[in-house]
Amino acid sequence: MSAQTALAHKTEADIAEEIIVSADSHIMEPDDLWVKNLPASLKDKYPKYPPRKALGEKPGGWDPRARIKEMEVDGVSAEVLYPTLGLRLFALEDAELQEACFQIANDWLIDYCQVHPDRLIGIPVISLYNIKNAIKELERCKKEGLVGCLIWQVPPAHLSFVSNHYDPFWEAAQDLNMPVNLHILTGFNYSRYERKGLDTYRATVNTKLYDAANSLFDLVFGGVMERFPRLKFVYVENEIAWMPFHIHEWDKYFIRHSPRAPVPAMKKLPSEYCKQVYATFFSDPTGGRLLDWWGSDTCMWSNDYPHAASTWPHSRKVIAEELGHLPSDVFSKVVRENVLKLYDLKLSGINA
Repeated sequence: MSAQTALAHKTEADIAEEIIVSADSHIMEPDDLWVKNLPASLKDKYPKYPPRKALGEKPGGWDPRARIKEMEVDGVSAEVLYPTLGLRLFALEDAELQEACFQIANDWLIDYCQVHPDRLIGIPVISLYNIKNAIKELERCKKEGLVGCLIWQVPPAHLSFVSNHYDPFWEAAQDLNMPVNLHILTGFNYSRYERKGLDTYRATVNTKLYDAANSLFDLVFGGVMERFPRLKFVYVENEIAWMPFHIHEWDKYFIRHSPRAPVPAMKKLPSEYCKQVYATFFSDPTGGRLLDWWGSDTCMWSNDYPHAASTWPHSRKVIAEELGHLPSDVFSKVVRENVLKLYDLKLSGINA
């Protein structure tokens, strides 16, 4: 970092007038949402989950009117919304049950966002066992004003991302301009099991990044980006500092090994395909230091509200501390412009 850049480090006061949009926040679904609304034939199939420990979470998670007030406290103008309780439903093995649960969740999210649709931006959850049904639900959700779609980050073993099972869905998402989101704690991974002792730390750091890196590898080396060059993928809450390292290593060894171990599904370097990949973070100082070199057009700040780990109500302080070194144009992209462009958002009353 040059002396001039160091002197230009933004303070919380310097960004007081900046418009901030969180690329990853959450709703908090009612505990009884699914048991109450599932058809009688599926109620008994719904798993009995342990109660969620929700210490520190705010009422805006389930009350959109309260949320708007809490966003104002945090200095955030709009938020892209993901599920909380719904994340664990990606590990359901019953396709019919999962589809029914996801439709209920999406209906609840649609109603929640309609209270303030230009500030509450919902991401629907999509079951990918039955691709025809998945496309129908994706189309329905787009018509209802939701953006993008959330799928499992770790699919079941028999439905790997390197298979062509998903191709009709990828094509539909591309044509509908609905970016495909992959969020931590979704699918057939460590999130299905209770974590104790050292596994608490191993899973939430090491295993989490292992899951993310492997799914991205499959999407790239499986040729998904090659076949669907306009489709965008979003890695959510996996943070970002790991990404340039992995992408560089993939390039290095692709160049080295491809002459004797060619990858027919790929015609370009992995890094070229990864230009279709966006990522969110909410506190990644190392990643923040890389942004003026890598990821300035695809990385997006978030606050993870209303979870206990959220930067609320001090998001602007955290942003200033961890991103204040960035040039103004990069700073604006990361805290606002990238997410608006990704989802083609037109936020009334917000001049971004």
